[in-house]
Amino acid sequence: DPEPVRALSAACSGLARGELLQRADAWDAQVPLERYLLRCELKTARLFEAACRLGTLAAGEEDLGLEDFGRRIGLAFQLLDDVLDVSGPAERTGKHRGTDLLDGTVTLPFIVARERDPQLAELDPRAITTPAQAEEVCDRIAATGALEEARARAHELVAEAKAQLDPAVLGEARAEALDLVADSVVERYR
Repeated sequence: DPEPVRALSAACSGLARGELLQRADAWDAQVPLERYLLRCELKTARLFEAACRLGTLAAGEEDLGLEDFGRRIGLAFQLLDDVLDVSGPAERTGKHRGTDLLDGTVTLPFIVARERDPQLAELDPRAITTPAQAEEVCDRIAATGALEEARARAHELVAEAKAQLDPAVLGEARAEALDLVADSVVERYR
């Protein structure tokens, strides 16, 4: 059946395109929010969207409208993952806080924080060369309230995704299971 192949192919192509955009944006402190969100859409949301589509197809169902659910959950997952990179701790994440900064990847917490802190707005990411420097920048980002804003955006996406779950269309058990999936994205980052 070509439908699963198309879904998986589109997700893989999106992932590759998103990774290429992320590399093209490396070390650019002025990456616009829209460009960041496009990267998240391509790199993460499309994979979640494809998983929902493939699950629907594997169950032998017609279109259940779960792709948008998956897209929103995927975006929320990526936003929260980017928050976790800034907030840590290393014992939980397995990596130093600020790994994205050290890699030159500008994420939502930095984008929001640079609008609130003039010194962060002037920061050249290339100047962040050690884990200690990255942690200092993470502390500055956190002090702006950017992490709370990013979390709130992610929680809003999860709420929107859950609002789309119609037990009359999906069945009660499936709707409850998907609701738990949505909640688990948020719980992972508490």
